[in-house]
Amino acid sequence: MARNALRKFVFSVLKNSSAPLSLAEISHRINGEAPPRTLRRWLSDSAIKGAIERIGTGRATRYRYLVRAEDAARPASESLGFLNGLDNDLKTELLAQLRDLWTHTSTALEGNTLTLGDTHFILQEGLTISGKPLKDHQEVIGHARAIELLYLCLREPLTEAIVFALHQAVQTEQATDTQNPNGAWKVEPNGTYMIGPDGSQFFIEYAMPFYVPALMTEIIDYINGVDLANVTAATAHRDYARIHMGIVHIHPFWDGNGRIARLLANIPLLRAGLPPLTIPQDERRTYMQILANYQIAIGQLNGATGVWPDPSRLMDFSQFCASCYAPAEKLVAAAYEVQRRRDRLIKV
Repeated sequence: MARNALRKFVFSVLKNSSAPLSLAEISHRINGEAPPRTLRRWLSDSAIKGAIERIGTGRATRYRYLVRAEDAARPASESLGFLNGLDNDLKTELLAQLRDLWTHTSTALEGNTLTLGDTHFILQEGLTISGKPLKDHQEVIGHARAIELLYLCLREPLTEAIVFALHQAVQTEQATDTQNPNGAWKVEPNGTYMIGPDGSQFFIEYAMPFYVPALMTEIIDYINGVDLANVTAATAHRDYARIHMGIVHIHPFWDGNGRIARLLANIPLLRAGLPPLTIPQDERRTYMQILANYQIAIGQLNGATGVWPDPSRLMDFSQFCASCYAPAEKLVAAAYEVQRRRDRLIKV
């Protein structure tokens, strides 16, 4: 990872942490990509500038991220093409709208009970909703942080370390069970019970843990190799569907696989200057059935099959994803309509 991107990544790790971290803990979470001396210098410089808080002394020193939310979002406006041509306030509001929509839909598909309005209130005001589970609040906050991290990393190749950081962000609780690690591939087999297209019952066993690193490397290489010149509003759903289906079929983590799939599948779209594709909560049953139909037809993945043994079977999911792009496109179009009205007034 380039030096500047690695430094941003370090502070994203701090921001995504619910507790202050030691130098060793930070180094572990970035897979030792920065030498301790360099890491210590970055942290010290940022503490002097007031970007982070340094707690304690000597080996007991811990670091806590202090940068304001609006400062963290600023790099996004510089790297997202769909914001080009908008005034700064419109960029900020559009990013907030997309963050809320993306976070709400992705967490709601996993059973989160918070509404879009609840999600907006929590992320905008930093307050809780009376009567709603704490876990639901944590899922929303974690997903929003993962989006910020994703924006920061768009200009650099995707790496395993970034995928792990995203997983740590979306997980709501600190892992205490070594069999259920956060920010690391699964260590135990996993699977799920599904209903096939003919009503038959199936148990789908996901890829075994020892195949996951190679299969996910195939996913990461695919994401980094997408020809962005061919990613348009009319074709973006194809890459999205391929990446999304590949990840959920591997199921590389013990938990959080759907949210990670919906984050990583949007990387080619965002890099190509397009808004994120989101899957509506009210389409959950159709969405789950299409996933099940594909996985039943393909079977368990392994080193010999690779991630996509039969790409032709992705057609149904690709078409479904194409139908889900309208909400994000509508938000972008509305922002540009406001901009056009402003521009007309200036000319007058």
